[in-house]
Amino acid sequence: MSENQYHLDAHCEAILEEYREHLPEFQAAGDKVYGKLKKVFDEAGLIVASIEYRVKTEKSLAGKLELKGSKYATLGDITDILGLRVITFYSDDVDKVASAVDRLFSVDWENSVDKRKLHEIDSFGYMSLHYICSMKGFPYRFEIQMRTVLQHAWANMNHDTGYKSGVEVPREYLRNLNRLAGMLELADEQFSLIRNELTDYRRRVQALVASGNLAEVPLDGDTFRSYLSLGPFDTLNRRIAAVNQAEIQPVNLMNYMSIFKFLKCKTLGDIDRLIKEQSEAAYQLACYQIGLTDLDIISSSLGPQDICIAYILRSGGGKLGIKMFFDELNGVSESNASIAEFLVEETKDLPFMNNKQ
Repeated sequence: MSENQYHLDAHCEAILEEYREHLPEFQAAGDKVYGKLKKVFDEAGLIVASIEYRVKTEKSLAGKLELKGSKYATLGDITDILGLRVITFYSDDVDKVASAVDRLFSVDWENSVDKRKLHEIDSFGYMSLHYICSMKGFPYRFEIQMRTVLQHAWANMNHDTGYKSGVEVPREYLRNLNRLAGMLELADEQFSLIRNELTDYRRRVQALVASGNLAEVPLDGDTFRSYLSLGPFDTLNRRIAAVNQAEIQPVNLMNYMSIFKFLKCKTLGDIDRLIKEQSEAAYQLACYQIGLTDLDIISSSLGPQDICIAYILRSGGGKLGIKMFFDELNGVSESNASIAEFLVEETKDLPFMNNKQ
């Protein structure tokens, strides 16, 4: 667009010309700030929904200057030429992002705004942090907004309604919009609360597991993962591997959580007891499986697999029990029935089968 198509005075034209001259610097600064933020979030393990940035277009800047160009002495007085937005999943992560921004850049506190403190009835979508920042090597200030996913969604929806005051929208609609804003704000708070409670739960579980109070720990994904970190099958696997001087290949054992639930284990104590009661039988079974082979690598799943098989056989589960075990472990397959039949037949004379539970 040519200069005379903007309705600007000479002062505003000078600001616009400065913008044109320094536009590549704004774009380069946007890349740099984005990179700094992403790097520090990755290093801190802070997962955010998105990091966005944009450089104000010439048309947008000209429109701003047309409306209130007299406010600005120079281009440097306009702090949103470069704007970034960090969107978090949780409300308490907004403060973590803000702390990172404060460490990375110089924050102009006098012109920065914490809109979360406004507490207005319809302010939910605008309850973001707005920091005006600067960094070494870049002569202009820039804005970083920080808000949650729900705040961002509400701000966009609210903007789409096109209303600015209660005069433009019938009161009943305005009331419903504000009710919805309240619900979203409550949801934001509850998501953070639930996450904090789950974090506390995991810490308590880890402490119980570490202390050995396994009978008090219910079996679920978090507790089983903590239990596996103790290496409960390592002793048995090393004993089995020694038969052939084999190497143990580590694999993920999380799929055994559903297996132990299938075997009616409700706590980590139930699994621990199962391991102690069935380890000798599992070792005999493994010796039969690999003792006459030259297998020099075994999977770390062999120990827990043979513990489960030994338990089923000694408990009278028979062919059906073994088949159901393999169906649960590997998925339903016609071959599982054949494997079950083979195992029942081949293990009936092993010592552990003469000492059934």
